[in-house]
Amino acid sequence: MKLVRYGEIGKEKPGVMIGEDIFDVSAHVNDYNEDFFVANAIDELKKKVEGGWLEKVERPVRLGAPLARPSKIICVGLNYKDHAAETNAPIPAEPILFFKATTAIVGPNDDLIIPKNSTKTDWEVELAVVIGKKASYVEEKDALDHVAGYVLHNDYSERAFQLERNGQWVKGKSCDTFAPIGPFIATKDEIADVHNLRLWLKVNGKLLQDGNTSNLIFSIPFVVSYISQFMTLLPGDVITTGTPAGVGLGQKPAPWYLKPGDVVELGIDGLGSSRQEVKSYS
Repeated sequence: MKLVRYGEIGKEKPGVMIGEDIFDVSAHVNDYNEDFFVANAIDELKKKVEGGWLEKVERPVRLGAPLARPSKIICVGLNYKDHAAETNAPIPAEPILFFKATTAIVGPNDDLIIPKNSTKTDWEVELAVVIGKKASYVEEKDALDHVAGYVLHNDYSERAFQLERNGQWVKGKSCDTFAPIGPFIATKDEIADVHNLRLWLKVNGKLLQDGNTSNLIFSIPFVVSYISQFMTLLPGDVITTGTPAGVGLGQKPAPWYLKPGDVVELGIDGLGSSRQEVKSYS
């Protein structure tokens, strides 16, 4: 099943995507939030979708992020060998973790706003995991039991804020509009092998990132288990699992970054695609 939220900013309704069509499920679901996932409502919603008539939503319609604001977004840094190499960073012995503010979340096709005083706004296509069941000190063999599904995420990063302004990476990752998520959450049954998915990103039509989740340094079950040793993962939380090579910071012969007027497109097998137009802060 594919979970979507649609409508105006701040007024999104829950829906499901079947083929290219969207169907309203707001009569059955309040929102795709912690309460929804903690109640194991995915299975109940599947029964209602399969067994009942749903109202089709008129297209075109804006898609919001496919989940309401989670308690946290946990990011895994340098989780692809080729990305570590292009940034001249050693392969990490353990996952590098940092947070991204939930206020950065926007819809998959909303504009990217370059923040004030930014000089190095960069792109990162990533596979994100949505937690479906509370996870604390979970063993790796049981980790996927705590996953609700997967979603496309562009982990935008302001490299000067991240790397040149001291402190933690979070301030280079958390600017408004820096977390377009979606178009939909694919439940686990939609993805045959989460460790064999192509992920790609283009800027102005030029293919810059073209990777595969088979090249993850730390697997999805390992990452979920690892993070759960340090904090409790709540239903609806997002873990974004790293990006392959091809970011602006790693471009040769010299890094280059986004500017107003650019168009970023990205996608992952089975998780759809998204598109952001780059605009300046006003």
